[in-house]
Amino acid sequence: MNFKIITLILITLFFFASSSILARAAFISDSIDAYSFTFFRLFFGTLTLLFILYFKERKLNFTIKKNWDSSFMLFLYAICFSYAYINLDAGLGALILFAVVQITIIIASVLRKEKLNSTKFLGIIISFSGLVYLLYPSAQFELSLYHSFLMAIAGIAWGVYTILGKNSSNATLHTTDNFIKSLVFLGLFFIFFAKDINISTYGVILAFISGGVTSSIGYILWYYLLPRLQVMTSGILQLLIPPIAIFLGVIFLHEELTLKLILSTITILVGIVIYLRSK
Repeated sequence: MNFKIITLILITLFFFASSSILARAAFISDSIDAYSFTFFRLFFGTLTLLFILYFKERKLNFTIKKNWDSSFMLFLYAICFSYAYINLDAGLGALILFAVVQITIIIASVLRKEKLNSTKFLGIIISFSGLVYLLYPSAQFELSLYHSFLMAIAGIAWGVYTILGKNSSNATLHTTDNFIKSLVFLGLFFIFFAKDINISTYGVILAFISGGVTSSIGYILWYYLLPRLQVMTSGILQLLIPPIAIFLGVIFLHEELTLKLILSTITILVGIVIYLRSK
């Protein structure tokens, strides 16, 4: 693995983790509501992807018939992601999100009759136990189960979105198409969130960075890297995102690093690594 690939991997993982930091920063400062943050995140992401797609192919060719299922999953992930971060620390939210994403993909593999040996089963059990331990109420560790549930829904949606995109023949085109169509779902659901609208310049800037930089460019870089990485390697690399988000949250948002968070993080990551390393 050369220096260029390693550098791009580090940038991509930093971008993914930064999305959690930006969302949490927006809601801590009460500079924007969750619906508006989601809208501007996807809107600016769409503009960036349209620019990249046109620069790459010199044309824009979309169809109204395809990708509605993946677009809805993108919308569901984004809206639940935002509302979950109203009451979750950045690192904690990232841990729940990516743990559920990996577990969703694992369950989908099992349902598709992929072989489940004892090592893989052990990995699943360890990961689930780490997630249960994290979500189990305790006096020393306050956690909103409602917002954790929203982040779990976001993780399931992102996992399904990932599975639906595995057979994509043109990742940039399909990602751009998904972003465009996700705005349709946001428009349809506007009536449910209209009364909570709260927008400031600072909030829009954070949403712009999240959508126009860390999300859209992060996705493009990831799709560029995937063909150059082994499947196991790409899976393990994604497990680095929650620790990075936890570290950034402690530095920039002054979030608390508790023993329960550390132990649950280690348990979940160990379980998933065991699963991925099984032949």
